[in-house]
Amino acid sequence: MTTHDIMTVEDVAQYLRVSERTVYEWAQKGEIPAGKLGTTWRFKRGEIERWVDRRLSGGRQAAGPQPLVIANVLSPDRVVLMEDSRKETAIMRTIDALARSPLIKDRKELTRAIFDREKLMSTGIGFGVGVPHVRLGSVADLAMAVGVSSKPITDYESLDGQPVRIICMVAAGLNQHAEYIRALAAVSGKLKDPAVRGSVLSAASENEIFEILTV
Repeated sequence: MTTHDIMTVEDVAQYLRVSERTVYEWAQKGEIPAGKLGTTWRFKRGEIERWVDRRLSGGRQAAGPQPLVIANVLSPDRVVLMEDSRKETAIMRTIDALARSPLIKDRKELTRAIFDREKLMSTGIGFGVGVPHVRLGSVADLAMAVGVSSKPITDYESLDGQPVRIICMVAAGLNQHAEYIRALAAVSGKLKDPAVRGSVLSAASENEIFEILTV
């Protein structure tokens, strides 16, 4: 693949004769084939051409929103192994990881919103997983962090009453409702698989956990 095979938002906008904002929104919603390099959207020319062919051959055949790709919102530096048995400290460590993303513009607001959300209702969804999540104006784009504890977090209330070991934290912008829901569905669906959970819990490094969650 050559550099000419990779397109930017500007390239796609010019090719399709639409605004860059439109391309960005399509990418965010999964309506156009796209991926992220760091925090920047990139597109494969061949996939864009095939997408255009499908659209032009009949709108009814156009692909709807695609499942969220976890690798587009998570990076290895936002995965943390920890030894916490208390919910507050485990969530704080995961916030620290998420705040490494340049998409998080206000760490204090993120921290306050995460804990305010937990006061309303615990985000323990069962099978040893907690999914703290917020939408904030200070979040530039969807981002995720993962914390995995070697100890059971016994004070993290869950739907099934089981202690939490895996925390997947999701933050999105205020206008990203659809992407936010897709992110929660993607991570919940992935971790409902006992084999995936077992692999995550037995992983020896953050990079290994990242690989397991993004295959």
